[in-house]
Amino acid sequence: MGVEIERKFLVISDLWQDQATAQSEIVQGYLAVAPDGITVRVRLRDDQATLTVKAAGDGLTRPEFEYPVPVADAEQLLVLCADRVVRKTRHLVPRGGVTWEVDVFAGANEGLVLAECELDRPDEQLELPPWVGREVTREIRYSNAQLSLRPYRRWAEDNRE
Repeated sequence: MGVEIERKFLVISDLWQDQATAQSEIVQGYLAVAPDGITVRVRLRDDQATLTVKAAGDGLTRPEFEYPVPVADAEQLLVLCADRVVRKTRHLVPRGGVTWEVDVFAGANEGLVLAECELDRPDEQLELPPWVGREVTREIRYSNAQLSLRPYRRWAEDNRE
């Protein structure tokens, strides 16, 4: 079993763009999103596919099980996800001894840009780059699973109701 330790932040400027060393196109769909936080996700990232089960956690750490699957299987599983799909371009930005993943969302989540980094320990000190803003690690609505259910572009509409 793997354990994911991750912190997530809103991106407040484009200053990271000149520092990006690679990018990937990601399409991920959610086969299951349980109320207790357990998710089952299928992901296509460039020419590779994975099936991931994430257990409930505290927002910072959670058990994670990830398995490679054939791309053709992943494509068929994505169809089963219907509209519970998240599309984004992930940019890798090395800084301060860690590699930041800057996700620029598309489709129903267009306009949202998040930066996250995986850590070795929950108490690990992290040097924050000037292009990150407020931390949203424990705000459930910023999780990809929740973004598949209630996309970012609907948040303003929801507030008008």
